Order: sequence, then C-alpha cells, then structure tokens
Amino acid sequence: MNARLNVLGSPTAGTFLKHLVSAGKAVGDSPLPAATQELVKLRASQINGCGYCLDMHTKEALAAGETPTRLHLVAAWREATVFTEAERAALELAEQGTRIADAAGGVSDEVWANAAKHYDEEQLTALVALIALINAFNRLNVIVQQPAGDYQPGQFG
Repeated sequence: MNARLNVLGSPTAGTFLKHLVSAGKAVGDSPLPAATQELVKLRASQINGCGYCLDMHTKEALAAGETPTRLHLVAAWREATVFTEAERAALELAEQGTRIADAAGGVSDEVWANAAKHYDEEQLTALVALIALINAFNRLNVIVQQPAGDYQPGQFG
C-alpha cells in the first residue's frame, strides 16, 4: 500500500506537521500522565481507523513500559479491569470528543464532570488539546492512506 500523498516530502505538509508536532510537545510536557496520553491516542486512533497512528502509539507505549495487556484492552476499556478510574474518565472523554458528529451537543456534561473529578484544570486542558491533536493526525493519515507497520519507536525524535 502506498500513501496517496508524500506528506513527509511535501514542504506544505512539512510546515503543517512541524506545528502539529510542536503542539504535541506542549501536551507531552504537560502534567497529564504519559500513560493516559498514550491510551487516549490509541482509543481515538481506533475509533478513526488510523492504522499509522495505532502502529506508532502502540510501539511508543510499549517502549515506554506500557503492558501489552492494557494496550490490547483499550478498545474494550469499559469491560477491562486494568484501567484506573481516571484513565477510564479520560478514555470516555476521548471517545465523545472523537465522535462529536455522532451526538448532538458533543461531549456530555456527565462525561465532562467525571473527567473533572480526576484531572485538574491544567490536565483537562492538556487532555482536550490531546484529543483534538490526535484527531487531526488521524484524519491526515486516514485521508492520505498512510501505510502502517514500519514505524520504529523514537523515529521522529
């Protein structure tokens, strides 16, 4: 499978991606737990069907010490016992934030309140930014059909 566009070779895409990566660094440097960040990236990428992001973030999470069991159960987080209540709240916010077109009104007050029980304002800001960011990356990769499977942890620095 070949990508429809060479986004890594395009000056326009390069500038765009540079800014997205910079936004990602701001989130990565935030007080939102790193494990939560990877779980959220995986869940949104599953919903959006982004193979490239699933490949990348699964490998990055494993390299950072995440367990295969937790990674395998992200798609079924509601039934899994391996996630904390805070992680479950983040995953639910990620789902509703990713599926905003599926629900009138977007994220429900109940889901927001549950996330706010577990995360302070700075962490919530990072969580919302992360959900928006991974959805942007997912859409870019899905639209251009970026192939998955060859990513190496740390590949992009």
